[in-house]
Amino acid sequence: MINRYGQKINGQAAWDGDSLKSNLSWVYLLSEKEQEVLDLALKHLNDQGIKAPMFEKSDFPIAEMQEGIERILDELEEGRGFILIRGLNADRYDESELQSIYYGLGLHLGQAVKQNPKGDLLGMVINVGDLNDKNTRVYETNAYLPYHTDLSDVVGLLSIKKAREGGMSSLVSAATIYNTILDEAPDLLDVLYQPFYFAHLGDEKPTLSPIFSYHKGKLSCRYLRQYIELGHDIEGVPLSQKQIEAMDLFDDIMHRNEVKLDMMLEPGDIQFANNYMVLHSRTGFEDYEEPDRYRKLVRLWLKMPNARELAPSFPGRNGFSD
Repeated sequence: MINRYGQKINGQAAWDGDSLKSNLSWVYLLSEKEQEVLDLALKHLNDQGIKAPMFEKSDFPIAEMQEGIERILDELEEGRGFILIRGLNADRYDESELQSIYYGLGLHLGQAVKQNPKGDLLGMVINVGDLNDKNTRVYETNAYLPYHTDLSDVVGLLSIKKAREGGMSSLVSAATIYNTILDEAPDLLDVLYQPFYFAHLGDEKPTLSPIFSYHKGKLSCRYLRQYIELGHDIEGVPLSQKQIEAMDLFDDIMHRNEVKLDMMLEPGDIQFANNYMVLHSRTGFEDYEEPDRYRKLVRLWLKMPNARELAPSFPGRNGFSD
């Protein structure tokens, strides 16, 4: 069978972990000047007695970082689809101040959107859940978090504290998964371009969307196998053997060591990833015994001003509505 989407994706979006492990161009190191600009913006907040997420973009003035902001925006949409911002000295700030710098920087990239029906703009990623409770989200535990995309143009993660052991952040390029499927089983790409039922926790009814979409010269991806399987269960529509085979290959490819990129987010590190271009995951971890030393990250969902146009059959979504 000749696949009608039978051309490889070229360019920076089709990266592989092996190549990037020795090439740290995906790390944006804040200059001393940029750190000073962020410090002054934080002081401006502190002088007004406000903190994240209770402020607007104008409350966090960082105009002198505009060149860097443009570079980050371009990397997220036109480049590899992710970036790691490093240089914040976590020892200089308390948790609230780190979150305010992170949130303020995020507001200069895009619009913060709600991450759950409660309306939270900042999500705490910490091991406080019970794995035996079906309502517990995996990110609230120390278990392995499967590769997935979130319900926003871009997802951000700020590292506050590391685990005692483990908890690596892992990214994989959707374009590289696509190219590998094209090489190994091109007939399965047709399956991944067909609609699947996705059930996201908090939604009333599963939505239809393909896993891959190609529109106006850009490949987009949406994936979380657990939500697909749940969606099909809710709708009473069994997954076909071909659909299962296609997802099995998808899963196999994204776990290959040469494809994925693992990184340890150090305290103060900020990672941003384009949810249409990159899937993210986290390895399991062991926490310290003291609760105040638990691994902690802060999640931010952004609607981006330079986001791609999506195909009508691949409905976009940015957070939860009221």
